Amino acid sequence: MNYKIGMRLSPNIAKQGLEEATQWAAKVGLDVIDLPYINKEVKEICKNIGLEIGSIDGVGAVGKTKLLSVDKKTRDAAVDKVKNQMVEMSEFGAKVMFMCLIPEDINMTREESFNLWKETFPEIVRSAEENGIFIALEGYPGPAPQYPTIGCTPEMLRAMIKEIPSKHFGFNYDPSHLVRLGIDYLRFLTEFGEYVNYCHGKDAEILTDDLYEFGHLPSTFGHKYDFSEGSWRYTIPGQGEVNWGKVAIRLEKVGYRGPVSIELEDHRYWGSLESERQGIIKAKEHLEIFFK
Repeated sequence: MNYKIGMRLSPNIAKQGLEEATQWAAKVGLDVIDLPYINKEVKEICKNIGLEIGSIDGVGAVGKTKLLSVDKKTRDAAVDKVKNQMVEMSEFGAKVMFMCLIPEDINMTREESFNLWKETFPEIVRSAEENGIFIALEGYPGPAPQYPTIGCTPEMLRAMIKEIPSKHFGFNYDPSHLVRLGIDYLRFLTEFGEYVNYCHGKDAEILTDDLYEFGHLPSTFGHKYDFSEGSWRYTIPGQGEVNWGKVAIRLEKVGYRGPVSIELEDHRYWGSLESERQGIIKAKEHLEIFFK
């Protein structure tokens, strides 16, 4: 077992500029970098430093998205931008498009969003197939109290795959979201493993005392930590509930051969360049135990 380990750009690391950020990533032994966009200059920087390009953020498709607007003209324009980006990604050798689908109107029900998705995504997935691009849907459920993101539960993913059964439409496996939602993150891989198009190295800790206080609801009077809603908090790998040894074995079993990319969201390693770098290094060291 020898998986490549990468990272998404955290705020203070990104502020250093791509060249310095990638030089540091290569220096500490990372193999892959996730990027917000791709062009000739970006590709050359990564090539010269020796880093592989991981996922590319879908244009207008990470967070509140016009792809799920109630206005058809708005949706169509958003679709065209994504399709054009897929052509560009293909030209520069990028393979994975990262998406997180929160509707433009966050008060829309998930069923309503799903119905818009059914109109919008067949064309997008056809473009992905034509250009050799694999969509990786993020499992973040979105902001409280609506939790409007589509594609973050087995119920919704099952419906999406039934509607568009293409390997070019899959998901980003991030067990931290499953842990906080109370979903069995290993069983999830057993059912949906063939649709894993990317993987994030991120963990979540269940705060048992706070679980008594708030249950599974967000805390009423504010939460103790960043990257938390009360009874859980996101962490670097190794400081939460995820058994990364079992995850590694399960990913290998289902045939996933892509990288494990660290997404830094942990209040203990946040707020300064030094803290973020420390968090990335600690996460990498833990993941290497199981993936190298």
